[in-house]
Amino acid sequence: MEIVYVYVKKRSEFGKQCNFSDRQAELNIDIMPNPELAEQFVERNPVDTGIQCSVSMSEHEANTERFEMETRGVNHVEGGWPKDVNPLELEQTIRFRKKVEKDENYVNAIMQLGSIMEHCIKQNNAIDIYEEYFNDEEAVEVMEEAPSAKTINVFRDPQEIKRAVTHLSWHPDGNRKLAVAYSCLDFQRAPVGMSSDSYIWDLENPNKPELALKPSSPLVTLEFNPKDSHVLLGGCYNGQIACWDTRKGSLVAELSTIEFSHRDPVYGTIWLQSKTGTECFSASTDGQVMWWDIRKMSEPTEVVIMDITKKEQLENALGAISLEFESTLPTKFMVGTEQGIIISCNRKAKTSAEKIVCTFPGHHGPIYALQRNPFYPKNFLTVGDWTARIWSEDSRESSIMWTKYHMAYLTDAAWSPTRPAVFFTTKMDGTLDIWDFVFKQCDPALSLKVCDEALFCLRVQDNGCLIACGSQLGTTTLLEVSPGLSTLQRNEKNVASSMFERETRREKILEARHREMRLKEKGKAEGRDEEQTDEDLTIDLEALVSKAEEEFFDIIFAELKKKEADAIKLTPMPQQPSPEEDQAVEEGEEAAGEGKSEEVEEELA
Repeated sequence: MEIVYVYVKKRSEFGKQCNFSDRQAELNIDIMPNPELAEQFVERNPVDTGIQCSVSMSEHEANTERFEMETRGVNHVEGGWPKDVNPLELEQTIRFRKKVEKDENYVNAIMQLGSIMEHCIKQNNAIDIYEEYFNDEEAVEVMEEAPSAKTINVFRDPQEIKRAVTHLSWHPDGNRKLAVAYSCLDFQRAPVGMSSDSYIWDLENPNKPELALKPSSPLVTLEFNPKDSHVLLGGCYNGQIACWDTRKGSLVAELSTIEFSHRDPVYGTIWLQSKTGTECFSASTDGQVMWWDIRKMSEPTEVVIMDITKKEQLENALGAISLEFESTLPTKFMVGTEQGIIISCNRKAKTSAEKIVCTFPGHHGPIYALQRNPFYPKNFLTVGDWTARIWSEDSRESSIMWTKYHMAYLTDAAWSPTRPAVFFTTKMDGTLDIWDFVFKQCDPALSLKVCDEALFCLRVQDNGCLIACGSQLGTTTLLEVSPGLSTLQRNEKNVASSMFERETRREKILEARHREMRLKEKGKAEGRDEEQTDEDLTIDLEALVSKAEEEFFDIIFAELKKKEADAIKLTPMPQQPSPEEDQAVEEGEEAAGEGKSEEVEEELA
């Protein structure tokens, strides 16, 4: 801020100019003391009076001029050649070398320098002046330090309309620069006139960005190329993939076509380990992971649909939020989805369905961070909902370690590149938590209130000392952690490895136990179902048999009645007897009845 005061009056309005000169003192009036007035005052004795010896000064501000720095390149060319020899011509240089080697002075100079070099080599072999002693003791001293961190610098969004910091990327050479992506992720709530620029900051100059990147749409992700530090890869809010070359300026060098790009914002971009260093991945919530080559950005080389049913249907695909690729595992990559499921993929598979190898249950909400441990790639860290979890590829049903559920939502996480047992997390309440599970498992080793607004992302420098955190209002805070959190401790690798293995074995035992209990419950349920079905079948069979019997006898009775009716129809009608014949028949029946009764009496006797 410059201190400027503007005079708005003319010189003629100031009044007559004052001219001063030296002269003797003059006595204008002399008032004699009045003794009557002295009687009205009360004297105090003793009298205490405070005296300040320093000179009284008013508030003063001074605005010094800032020393502006510029980065300029220097072109070095090969020298030491005569004017008549072109160093670019191989034949001329070979001819000149042979000519010099034949000179006697050349041989003498080489012999003299060789003896001096031999003496230096022997001396260095005898005494290593650069050897460091007592490394273990230094590590113990570091362990005794209390975990701490301090703010180094703050990089603020230079635009008037503030935007959230959505991604950070460290410069691969020296880590003296930081690429920051700015965008507003609130759907259809971006204010009118909001800039879409992102910036590259120099850590030594926080007042002004070194370079402004001007995309067609605000950047959601931004990554430096690890092989070529001048190349950056960005994922735009409209789904396009953009590529910059800082040597060519702020404009986009390569841009994907809209018809072959993502249909949602690109939340994840990552460079792949390739010979050319030009291959990369991009992921979006439209359910696609695309494989690109920045030399031909017209369309992606390959598209993988995140459909865990392996039917390759885009409407069933899970939205991708985060990506992870480890150079030590070149055939594998992992995707964190919007639905909280982690998908492990094989990029060397022949079909898209075979590329999805397995899934992990994950979190209750979107997985905002997914990163493998740099020392133990089989273990990886995820952040979603209110907790951070550590997983093992050998245990697919549950995570092996996890933090407690926090009151604030977790937004990002990253492993320490120098210590296998340390990782960092950011939360919506503006807090940065540093976890050291060798030191403490239930609570973070250090918790810092970085800012009042929410922290959206963080990135750790390669040496593990500096951490960059991006906030919702476009502020990037640079923090330096204490040596105890960035220096590898004694025996830490073995402790972390044994802890990972122990927790993995524990989860496997629990998984086997749960699987056995589920099988038992399933067997019991199937047994109950079979018993119930047998009883139902028995009841049904008895009813069917009784019904069949009724139907059978009904049919038989019906047939018998039908036959009797037919027989009655075929039998001739008998003639009616006369009255004399009826009387004779009655008499005969009476005589027969008397004879039968006599025979029965005889038999009884």
